Amino acid sequence: MEARRTISGTAVPLDRSDVDTDQIIPAQWLKRVERTGFGAGLFAAWRDDPAFVLNQQRFAGATVLVAGSNFGTGSSREHAVWALEDYGFQAVVSPRFADIFRTNCTKVGLVPVQVDAATGAALLRAVEADPGLVVTVDIAERTLSAPGAGIEVEFPLDDFTRHRLLEGLDDVDLTLRHADAISAYEATRPEWLPLTG
Repeated sequence: MEARRTISGTAVPLDRSDVDTDQIIPAQWLKRVERTGFGAGLFAAWRDDPAFVLNQQRFAGATVLVAGSNFGTGSSREHAVWALEDYGFQAVVSPRFADIFRTNCTKVGLVPVQVDAATGAALLRAVEADPGLVVTVDIAERTLSAPGAGIEVEFPLDDFTRHRLLEGLDDVDLTLRHADAISAYEATRPEWLPLTG
C-alpha cells in the first residue's frame, strides 16, 4: 500500500445515497482471481447510461469521489474498494459509510472521509458546478478542504488508521514488522509440529 500524507485533485460528484457494494462492483465481476482490473466494472450497470457521471469527460482523472450518505452498504466484498482504487480514486467523501466498507478502505489505502450532511451536500453542489475544483484530503491533519468552495472541515480518523495510511502499512506489512520474533519462535518449534508456509 502506498504511503500518503495528502490527496489533492479534482472530484466526481456521485449524488446518490445508499449505494451498496453490488452497485459499486456487480457480482459478475467477482470471478476474477487477481486484485486488479476491477476499475472497468466500477458502477457497471450505471455506466450503461451515457449521462452517468463517470462517463462525462469533464470529470475524467478525478482522484476523489464525493458521494451521498450511507455509501458502501450491503455485502462485505473487498472488490468494491478494489474497484474504486483501480479506477483511480484515492479518497471517498460521504456523510456516512458502512462499517465494513470503511474498514476495507483503510486496509488498502483508500481514504474514507466522513463529513456532516451539510458539508457533503455543499461539496457535491460545488463539484457539480466546477469540475476543476481542487479537493484536498490531509491525512496527517485529518482535514478536507476545497478552498475554491470555501470548505474546510476536520474528519474522524483514529490514530492507528492514520499511522497505517501515513506509513503505507497494510496487514502484511504490519505482520512483517515482527519477522524476527516470528523467525525466533519458528526456530524453537518442535520438529514433530507441522511446518508453516
